[in-house]
Amino acid sequence: MYKTVKPTTFTLSLELLEDLDTMSKELGKKKTAIISEALEMYMDYQDIQLAKKRLSESTGTIKADDFFKDLGV
Repeated sequence: MYKTVKPTTFTLSLELLEDLDTMSKELGKKKTAIISEALEMYMDYQDIQLAKKRLSESTGTIKADDFFKDLGV
């Protein structure tokens, strides 16, 4: 088994599982690959949404010198 993966258990609705089975057969891909790709896309999307939220909540900008000074650099 790969060292970079870990077996995981989760619950899906029967309808979603049927859709996944159908897609797996039609695409000739393993269900694990489809779920991994979908989750990666979802996580990327959520990361963008969080970045937009943080940007909208931003109080402004700071000078680079001040930024590095705060970091102790």
